[in-house]
Amino acid sequence: MAKQNPEDPALAARLSPLQYQVTQCSATEPPFRNEFWDHHEPGLYVDIVSGEPLFASVHKFDSGTGWPSFTQPIVPTNVTEHADRSYGMVRVEVRSAQADSHLGHLFPDGPGPSGMRYCINSAALRFIAADRLKAEGYDAFAPLFAGQDGESQV
Repeated sequence: MAKQNPEDPALAARLSPLQYQVTQCSATEPPFRNEFWDHHEPGLYVDIVSGEPLFASVHKFDSGTGWPSFTQPIVPTNVTEHADRSYGMVRVEVRSAQADSHLGHLFPDGPGPSGMRYCINSAALRFIAADRLKAEGYDAFAPLFAGQDGESQV
């Protein structure tokens, strides 16, 4: 069974019900009806709970699944992998390292060179546009987006 974090009333008050269910109870949002599945603006995706940097638009691609998909995390140590045996199958769950938020799953059907697809719930993410990185304290990531015209490079 997927991991569920202890109830946290303060966190539940800060997050939307869907954000709480996804990040704390390992729920999955509906495909094609979530904020970032078809989002192409350059920028950084951070954990909705902790703000830790997770993924970047330069690693985002259209997987056709209806969820945001990335080829790799922006900071590999910020994403942890766990066996998920729920629903009668074995998958690799990905969680944020600092907040232990459920993010989604990792599948071996992505594009090259790694062939991996991080299939992530939009509800677990907060997007920071490239032109807001410095103002939000993420200026170390700004060089990744220099010269982008609004489309991901992947």
